[in-house]
Amino acid sequence: MSDFPKITVVTPSFNQAEFLERTILSVLDQNYPNLEYIIIDGGSTDGSVDIIRRYEDRLAYWVSERDGGQTEAINKGLKRATGEWVGWQNSDDVYYPGAFNELAMLAKKNPGAGLIIGDMMLIDEHDRPLRDLHYIKPSYQAMLAEGMILTNQSAFWRRDEHAAIGYLDESLHCSFDYEWFLRLTEHTEGEHIGHIWGALRLHGATKTSTQSAKFVEENKRILAGREMPGWKKKLYKMRRLVCMLKQGKIGYVLRGLSRHAQGKGGDLY
Repeated sequence: MSDFPKITVVTPSFNQAEFLERTILSVLDQNYPNLEYIIIDGGSTDGSVDIIRRYEDRLAYWVSERDGGQTEAINKGLKRATGEWVGWQNSDDVYYPGAFNELAMLAKKNPGAGLIIGDMMLIDEHDRPLRDLHYIKPSYQAMLAEGMILTNQSAFWRRDEHAAIGYLDESLHCSFDYEWFLRLTEHTEGEHIGHIWGALRLHGATKTSTQSAKFVEENKRILAGREMPGWKKKLYKMRRLVCMLKQGKIGYVLRGLSRHAQGKGGDLY
């Protein structure tokens, strides 16, 4: 199994029965030979537990009990993980086929990397693609300058990083992923592959739809004392644009510039 390092995926779950089975199958249908899959459910009452039970013979561990929310649920799963590489996939999001095998190949080629990311797709409630998001090699300074320029839906890191920098900050309920990846990129080298590894589902019940003010508040707390001047932020945005062009993503860059000109926000974020 030396070519297939053990991968642990944690899914935090709470009343997402509408999407949960699609998440589970996106993990199990990878057919990765060295997988550990953990589901931490927060005491769902919508039929989620029945869905989990259908697949319990293929799960390393699952539980359904009240908890302190998504961040605590992810940490509970990560603390049980035994994989060399770990990540979490939310119960309404999915992985794309081949992601785990590509991670294994990249990990072997980049033994010094502690974080490996892919690109991401935005999808709707029916799995229809809405828009692709492309990234570059992640770094701490770029994360400070631009915010979330990577996503958990397509990111994995070495489990031994937790021994050095701890786990997710459970005092955060919305921007905990940003704070975590800031710490991670500050501590370890990151790598990127230009393939779509996962998808973020947009629907009316997501935190980004219902708790935007909370995201702003938590981001301010996370960045307090390490704010970056505006000119430096612009340099990092320009750097990323250049990197995208070097990758041959001319159409993607033009599409982002067009969206920005129309006031819709650019793709390069």
